[in-house]
Amino acid sequence: MRYVTLTIDGKKAVVPASYTILQAAEEVGIEIPALCYDPDLEIVGACRLCLVEIEGNPKLHTSCSMAVTDGMVVHTESEKVVHARKMVLQLLLDNHPNDCLTCQKAGECLLQKYAYMYDVKFREHDGAYKPEYTDTSSPYILKDEAKCILCHKCVRICEQVADRQVLTFANRGFETKVAFDADMSIEESSCVSCNRCVTICPVGALLDKRLMGKTRIWDGEVTEFKCKSCEYGCDFEVLSKNGKNVAVRAKSPGEGRPLCLKGRLTSEFLNLDDPETPYIKEDGKFIEASWEKALEIEGILDKLDKMDSKDAEQC
Repeated sequence: MRYVTLTIDGKKAVVPASYTILQAAEEVGIEIPALCYDPDLEIVGACRLCLVEIEGNPKLHTSCSMAVTDGMVVHTESEKVVHARKMVLQLLLDNHPNDCLTCQKAGECLLQKYAYMYDVKFREHDGAYKPEYTDTSSPYILKDEAKCILCHKCVRICEQVADRQVLTFANRGFETKVAFDADMSIEESSCVSCNRCVTICPVGALLDKRLMGKTRIWDGEVTEFKCKSCEYGCDFEVLSKNGKNVAVRAKSPGEGRPLCLKGRLTSEFLNLDDPETPYIKEDGKFIEASWEKALEIEGILDKLDKMDSKDAEQC
């Protein structure tokens, strides 16, 4: 493997030649803000927040896609870079609902984090705003189009599972939005409620509906565990408040783990003190279901009952 040496904000970095500037910065403990980047997703350079300045180059470059070269000197917080980032953040805030105090994503929202970091605030303006539309048709996922920043993360992570690929971009220009199938509601679409898109969303555009209103990141406890419903062993978290397990949420599906609704519901049933009623989709509609039906164990329970009855008769 070939290595190169570069300097980032005065720090020397020796990294593989295949690295990007953003990856090299991480190696030396420098955080470069990014909204659309994720190490497990295809690089698209959509948010423009990870721009950096490279000595000898008049243009700013996206650090998530720019490969390192030997002798490169990079500045991640120069006056030019900070000005560009503030402009990007301001444009995002100018078209974003100002409800951070009540948003379920507060405390974990990357847009909130970076706006605070660069002292960018909401402002009144006469320009257009995204239409407010909230899709509440699913008992598992809430979609708030007004909060979407078009980072492309949800679309890319949904594409990774070949038999899903539900999410896509619809329309153009200012009207661009993330759509489920042919711009259907979540309930009408082929979405299987795996929550991959929810785990990757950096803002409050896609939320776990069964978590909403139960706890916030700062007022509860989090315990990690692995799902045992299948061989993938997806990562989940149990959220507790006041000594009671109140919610389960999926973590990012790294290392090829697909996430699935059955694993999510199994995790809820086993870990929560008072699990909510499960729902399944039949004929394109969500309906309440028994836990036996939702977990697909009706046949197993029936056979166990028969075996128990047979053993009792033999005794």
